[in-house]
Amino acid sequence: MTDSRNISPGHRVEEAGRAAMFVPAPEAGLHEMLPEGGQVQSVASGWRLAMREFASNRLAVVGLIVLIAIVLFCFLGPVFYHSNQTSADVLNAGLSPGQAPLTGGASHLLGTDEQGLDEFGRIMAGGQTALEIGFFSAAVAIVIGTLYGAIAGLVGGVVDSLLMRFVDVLLSIPFLLIVSVLATKYSGTVLDISLVLGIWSWLIPARLVRGEVLTLRERDFVVAAQTMGSSRMRLIFRHLIPNAMSVTIVNVTFLIADSIIYLALLGFLGFTFNFPTTSWGDMLGNAQQYVQNGQWWLVYPVGGFLVVVVLCCNLIGDALRDAVDVRLRRR
Repeated sequence: MTDSRNISPGHRVEEAGRAAMFVPAPEAGLHEMLPEGGQVQSVASGWRLAMREFASNRLAVVGLIVLIAIVLFCFLGPVFYHSNQTSADVLNAGLSPGQAPLTGGASHLLGTDEQGLDEFGRIMAGGQTALEIGFFSAAVAIVIGTLYGAIAGLVGGVVDSLLMRFVDVLLSIPFLLIVSVLATKYSGTVLDISLVLGIWSWLIPARLVRGEVLTLRERDFVVAAQTMGSSRMRLIFRHLIPNAMSVTIVNVTFLIADSIIYLALLGFLGFTFNFPTTSWGDMLGNAQQYVQNGQWWLVYPVGGFLVVVVLCCNLIGDALRDAVDVRLRRR
């Protein structure tokens, strides 16, 4: 019989009629001692798993990087690229990219528009307006929709039916018509347009959150909180809304893209901000005329920025939806 005390670590010893015995080396880790089919995985939180799943989507990561780069370009670009965006220069109107100004000075990188303003700097200024309205209107819509949907889903019954029928009535009204009327009536400022877009964009988030709350209110932790005497406000703000954050976070990205599209559409239809404020939609208001006149630099660069921002938001939203939904998450 072999004395196990004389067996050096990491060696395999076989005896007749006995099973093989393996003595692991002291430096061997736990994963080396497990069977071939076994794996040990560290326990991670749901949000960490979601972020890891999001990071595995290369298109979404690229979209996030590009979106951050465009935000930095619009808000930090004017610090390094100085241009006149406050007073018109009729003598230098309609200059092509690289063409020397008639009054002298350095040439414009992307030419000038019909008012003689530098187009490259105009893209930065228009991007600031578009992004500010996109983010702010999305925040307004998600706050209103989350509270409305959470209340409707928790209360239920007749109140829930009445609240949802009100949402259905508003959804039946053409969104663009309402926004166009309100945008024309009120002054063209970033705050006003953001509120108009946000107040009329909360309907879809409300329906999504309400559906999520209908599922959450049957969970054990919500029933336990109700049994212990928790008020409805505490249930909404401490239990239901935090657990429905996955739905709201995904919807924010789509709301930002939708708000920027609606803003561009309003600008294309003729709604403009008070000079010198502008947006990408305002800059595309006369796009058809610019293309016919051969002034491509007034259409394609700003149109490209608009398309790229909306595309990045959609890519990020799709990836977040797959990451936060356990049923869609890859195993």
